[in-house]
Amino acid sequence: MRKLFFTFFIIVNTFILNAQIKVGDKLPAITLKSISNSDVNLTSFQGKYILIDFWASWCGPCRLGNKKLVKLHNEVSSDKMEIIGISIDTDTNKWLKAVEKDKIKFTQLIDSKGFDAETAIQFGVEELPSKFLFNAEGILIAKNPTEEEIIKLIEK
Repeated sequence: MRKLFFTFFIIVNTFILNAQIKVGDKLPAITLKSISNSDVNLTSFQGKYILIDFWASWCGPCRLGNKKLVKLHNEVSSDKMEIIGISIDTDTNKWLKAVEKDKIKFTQLIDSKGFDAETAIQFGVEELPSKFLFNAEGILIAKNPTEEEIIKLIEK
């Protein structure tokens, strides 16, 4: 019985690890709700760099990161890069208030099941904030890059 459980545990963990996105993987075709409650598919932004930032209104480091991303959004042309925030807040109202308070103008989406959100699981989000940078072809080129690293990568 113990051996069976151990084997099951290994199989499940292997599946989960392989399910998580890795550098070199393609941007998944995930559709989430925006601030205006419209459906947005992540792949609709292909053709330019895409920075995906997982965050939540209750996450202090995320809120500080929002300030840096707002600055980055203002500095980098939207023709060159799209920033997409994905909140894993379970309370939509708190998410909307945080977006307004942090003066976020870049695309905001929500997957409101916390760390159990399908998107967070697919990306392998285990801590917040978590960032993923995709190139114009939709290939993941960096996980958790700094703002300086992002600028260097998109200026190549």
